[in-house]
Amino acid sequence: MLTDADIQSHADRIRDDGYTVIERAASPELVEGLKAAVLRIEREHDLGLAKTSFEGFKTLRINNLLTYDDLFWEVPLHENVLPVVERVLDRECLLSSFCSLVLGPGQEAQPIHEDTQLIPLPRPHIPITINAIWALTDFRDDNGATRILPGSHKFPTSPEYGKEYDAVTATMPAGSVMLFDSALWHGGGANTSDARRFAFSCAYCWGWMRQQENLQLGIPRETAVRFPRRLQELCGYGVYKGQFGHIDNRDPIELLGRERGKRMVWEATDVKKARMANQ
Repeated sequence: MLTDADIQSHADRIRDDGYTVIERAASPELVEGLKAAVLRIEREHDLGLAKTSFEGFKTLRINNLLTYDDLFWEVPLHENVLPVVERVLDRECLLSSFCSLVLGPGQEAQPIHEDTQLIPLPRPHIPITINAIWALTDFRDDNGATRILPGSHKFPTSPEYGKEYDAVTATMPAGSVMLFDSALWHGGGANTSDARRFAFSCAYCWGWMRQQENLQLGIPRETAVRFPRRLQELCGYGVYKGQFGHIDNRDPIELLGRERGKRMVWEATDVKKARMANQ
């Protein structure tokens, strides 16, 4: 488990370099269980490969992973990953998207891009999304390890789509997790090996942002009600700063049978005033 000093060190690297790697963050047992779950889901649901060149014609992308297997719940909540995300964003961050990235042999390299270029913010800007790339197999030069341009999150522009850039290959052993500012220029590598490269993309965003996946509608209520409370909050069953996301001035987590959630900011203000008056 990461110490507070470890957490701060990784957060500082994301601030300075745009990324950090937590080597062997996940246990071998968890990694093998996650891979087996992906293979089972692919087989049982007859899932095919992606349909666009950007997603990869030889890449298996399974979205809405939390609905398929309870083991996947451990990924967004992992004790060696989530605390770093919360240090860069805050404790009220949200899960933005969670999908598999299984690159088959012959998968071409993805164009260098950054994940915030459709959001009309001048660059550089504060981190608004942190992506966690989970390596479920070793990430190597020959099997499609993610390519990055360190420090590019501070560039004043986004990359030119389709242009070649001098990128660094983020090699790492299975079980490792690379966290990066979504403004970092990056792209999946080419898989020239004879085996599949297994990975997850687990992205988090601020509580005031719209999530990339609509998890409140995509995850059946009977599934969400079984989540640990923290995972429910990450999926959007909460109110950011007591103001954004409420339903009739109530915390939506109550819809999942939880006890009273957070007070709204205006109610909390009155409670604070009353408490001060009684002192």
